[in-house]
Amino acid sequence: MENNDKVIKIIDKNVDKIENLIDLKIKLWREHVLFSGLWWMGIFLSILPWVIWFVIRKKQSTDLLLYVGFYVMSISVMLDIIGDQIGLWHYRYHVIPVLPTYFPWDMTLMPLTIMVLLQFRPNSNPWLKAIFFALMSSYLAEPFFTWLTVYNPIHWRFTYSVPIQIAIYMSAYWLSLRTKFSPLNKEH
Repeated sequence: MENNDKVIKIIDKNVDKIENLIDLKIKLWREHVLFSGLWWMGIFLSILPWVIWFVIRKKQSTDLLLYVGFYVMSISVMLDIIGDQIGLWHYRYHVIPVLPTYFPWDMTLMPLTIMVLLQFRPNSNPWLKAIFFALMSSYLAEPFFTWLTVYNPIHWRFTYSVPIQIAIYMSAYWLSLRTKFSPLNKEH
């Protein structure tokens, strides 16, 4: 039991340090990021693509596309948090300061790009679309956000993202083919 108390004290001390660093991060964000040009760009990238998608989406497939989109969001956020927390990369101009991920990328750009690719030319080869998506994400989007100084790939190379992006696209494609849904309410 004595060892357990020691572990608890160490963990609690570590949590206190993390909370202090988060407080400092929020202070820096408020003073240097909030309302900056790159912050406004993040707000714009978080909202406008959804508005465009809402207009161009295939209306009959809205539920299916959102289902796939939320899956992509979940995977993107999870992988982004892991990469950030183990020091592979980090983001500078957060839209929301307490999130370690770049909100526009994980919650808008990744899922919407995949949703649009799935929707248009649905009979095209999914592997070609996956490769196109991976190359576009890895060699256009990541370098662009690095150039803007939003994204800092510390121990990461753009090439490492290619197979991950292909896997995300292909798993989203597979999910989009699922048809075994029935209403939870038997009255419908």
